[in-house]
Amino acid sequence: MRVGARSAISTLTPHLGTPVASLAADFAGLGLSEPLLKAVAAKGYRHPSPIQKQCIPAVLEGLDVLAAAQTGTGKTAGFTLPLLERLLHGAHARGGVVRALVLTPTRELAAQVADSVRAYGRYLDLRSDVVFGGVNIRPQIERLRRGTDVLTATPGRLIDLQQQGALRLDRVEILVLDEADRMLDMGFLRDIRRILGLLPEKRQNLLFSATFSPEIRRLATGLLHQPVQLQASPENQTAASVEQVLHPCDMARKGDLLSHLIRSNDWQQVLVFSRTKHGANRLAERLCSDGLQAAAIHGNKSQGARTRALSGFKSGELRVLVATDIAARGIDIQQLPHVVNLDLPNVAEDYVHRIGRTGRAGCDGHAVSLVAAEEQELLRAIERLIGEKLPRREVPGFEPTVLSAPPLDLSGGRGRPPRGGGSGRPPRRR
Repeated sequence: MRVGARSAISTLTPHLGTPVASLAADFAGLGLSEPLLKAVAAKGYRHPSPIQKQCIPAVLEGLDVLAAAQTGTGKTAGFTLPLLERLLHGAHARGGVVRALVLTPTRELAAQVADSVRAYGRYLDLRSDVVFGGVNIRPQIERLRRGTDVLTATPGRLIDLQQQGALRLDRVEILVLDEADRMLDMGFLRDIRRILGLLPEKRQNLLFSATFSPEIRRLATGLLHQPVQLQASPENQTAASVEQVLHPCDMARKGDLLSHLIRSNDWQQVLVFSRTKHGANRLAERLCSDGLQAAAIHGNKSQGARTRALSGFKSGELRVLVATDIAARGIDIQQLPHVVNLDLPNVAEDYVHRIGRTGRAGCDGHAVSLVAAEEQELLRAIERLIGEKLPRREVPGFEPTVLSAPPLDLSGGRGRPPRGGGSGRPPRRR
């Protein structure tokens, strides 16, 4: 497909129409070969999700795709399965060549996508790999020089490897931008454009984003060629399977209230969102002092520490994982029961992303927000976005004493609020 083709977004269609394959009740009707169907069955999946029903036939047809799909909709399998099917019918990669490139904003998401590629490709003679920063680059260089059919990468480390001659991007057949909205938020646009300049002009492009923001549409206009537009669910809508509740609370007592809620309700697995890295560290230490196994995960943690914390949380060794928005990308737990907003997010759309991590795979979810008087403007922005008022329930003994307060200063002196309560400096290369 042409790089830089100026295809008008108005030409995008909301759905693929009604081809027979797209209406298939199971994966066997979507056009996938037997090894892939066997791998899907081994994962325990029988029926494709709505985004998979739309996306798999489109990718198999070789079309460019612009898809609005939040985490938990099955989008990873939606592009991984047809991507593997298409690569299955071509020549294997050799001599540093990369045939399919998946770009992700964070290390955790890269690892998660790579796990899916390995799982679905287990019965195929295809080579896959994953590269990201925070770990030794030398083993990655050695592996990639053999060539790889599917490479999942974060933008910064990919550029480093290309500059060191470890890989070739001039023969990429399929490009996937996963969670493109977060990549733009994290300041990766320049890196993305640099990578696009290294790719061949003729290729298939797939762009996935939680929302179709104006920035995403501008990126899509320059990247995609006559794409189909897919949407897993209405934009900025919260899942009906998630029970949402707001507990008013003084800012200074949020840690006390959270500890009380976990203990009194006997919550065993809780993902907590903090606005800042320092706040995440303080809360994790506080919960540990209360006898609750907890750990923090954010951009200042080493890759090893992040991996250990996430593994401990998934296994049940850790009861509470405290995360910033950026670090939480890639946390994929099918039956996560509880999500807590210790702090409301600076950007309203992130509320939808956060609580979308519970209530998946047909399970009920529980999303709790602890809201101080200083956060009323942030709360109003969230309620305008989702089109409803969050139910308010005061917790006895934790009723707020501060009923009104000046709004939080989130600008950092730079106008637009920095995401995640950061310093406003450019993000570190991932």
